[in-house]
Amino acid sequence: MGDPYKGCRFSKSVISFAIHYYYRYKISLRDLSEMLQDRGLSVTYETIRNWCQSWGPVYARGIRPKRRSAFKDKWHIDEVRIKKKGKFCGYGG
Repeated sequence: MGDPYKGCRFSKSVISFAIHYYYRYKISLRDLSEMLQDRGLSVTYETIRNWCQSWGPVYARGIRPKRRSAFKDKWHIDEVRIKKKGKFCGYGG
């Protein structure tokens, strides 16, 4: 399959940093571009937008928990009966 980041100008860590901050902290693309510029990287907001469109869903699939079958995880109780001072109280009795 190969490396999906092959041929990109920036490293995987820079791309993942930008995507993480954009989705996690709701920073605008222009502000994120300025943040990267403060760190010595010249990245336009359009480049960050393209990164978020192409790799955003991939990151989201990795973050979301895996869904399990509902039948294995839930227990339902039909009746509740409590014995209080020798007598049964509650539903069903």
